[in-house]
Amino acid sequence: MVTDFLLSYTRLLVNNPEDLSIDISNIDDNFDEITIFANNEDIGKLIGKDGRMINSIKTVISGCKAKGGKNYRVNVKASK
Repeated sequence: MVTDFLLSYTRLLVNNPEDLSIDISNIDDNFDEITIFANNEDIGKLIGKDGRMINSIKTVISGCKAKGGKNYRVNVKASK
């Protein structure tokens, strides 16, 4: 659910949606780390001015905690 939402939402924000990929790593039973891999020129768009866009994404993802009970950490990195 979280992966599908993030992929569809972030594709609307970037110039190179074909370069997007999302990886979820399970740290422990109650904590997952989400890494968004994007093209170098799109990283700034995902982070936004003063981090506003990434903070908005984190806020929406934290709403998933109410349903699933997991905590999430969201990172943005350059595609490999």
